[in-house]
Amino acid sequence: MARILSIDYGKKRTGIAVTDELQMIASGLTTVSTRDLQKFLEDYLQKENVETIVIGEPKQMDYTASELGSVIDAFAKALQLKYPNLVIERVDERFTSKMAFQTMIDSGLKKKQRRNKALVDEIAATIILQSYLDRKRI
Repeated sequence: MARILSIDYGKKRTGIAVTDELQMIASGLTTVSTRDLQKFLEDYLQKENVETIVIGEPKQMDYTASELGSVIDAFAKALQLKYPNLVIERVDERFTSKMAFQTMIDSGLKKKQRRNKALVDEIAATIILQSYLDRKRI
């Protein structure tokens, strides 16, 4: 089987998570500068066997698109054009940053460590991926 990659797209930073080859476990991979995201994906996809990319879909509480929604839509479409063999999925990402921050507290990270926004983005990408895996198994 191939891996599933997850993206928590942000204006400045993008969190990345990935599954193992059996698609059982979602793990944080890294956080990259959003301006370097295309290059990162190009390099990663050459090295690893990935079948699906899951992209967080930001929504408001009333389910309307957020201000970053159109940017992420354009990114997803460009990704699909560049990699037509990949499945591109979208997952509601509401509350993932709050859940990531709570995960950091629950795991005992010190206050200084919890200020690391890159780590929050990586954990949020992991939560997005895990929610996709959970939904897929139903």
